[in-house]
Formats: sequence, C-alpha cells, structure tokens
Amino acid sequence: MAATYDKSAPKRAVNVSINADLAARAKQLGVNLSDALESRLAELVAIAERQRWLAENAEAIAAYNRRVAEGKILSDFERPF
Repeated sequence: MAATYDKSAPKRAVNVSINADLAARAKQLGVNLSDALESRLAELVAIAERQRWLAENAEAIAAYNRRVAEGKILSDFERPF
C-alpha cells in the first residue's frame, strides 16, 4: 500500500486509552504499540481517503459507467477496427 502520509515526519507523543488486558498481552508478546498503532492508523486513513474520493467522484464514475454500458467509451475513436 502506498503511503498516504509523510513517513519522514517527526514522531509526536499522543495519549491513547486501550484495554488494559490487551495492552498487557501485547507487551508480553513483544508487540510495539507505537508501530502497531501507526501501521493500522495508516490503513484506516487510506480507507477513509478512498471512501471520500469515491463519494466526491461518484457522479463522474456513474456517468462513465453509463457511457460504457451504452457502448460509448472514450477510446472508440482510436480503434483501428
């Protein structure tokens, strides 16, 4: 997945609240909470950005799909057959 944020940006301390048992088990297993949170947060941001883009472009996508369904695609004029 391509980064949707600046991976070279400096780290910033933030406060989060998580289930105590889950935190203890993660620590016991050697899970790095900062890395895990950053990785999952990047995934969630990418998903949200994709959903926003799709919503913002829904009308254009629907119009293009209608054109294709009617057999009128933009590259028709370039076809040699």
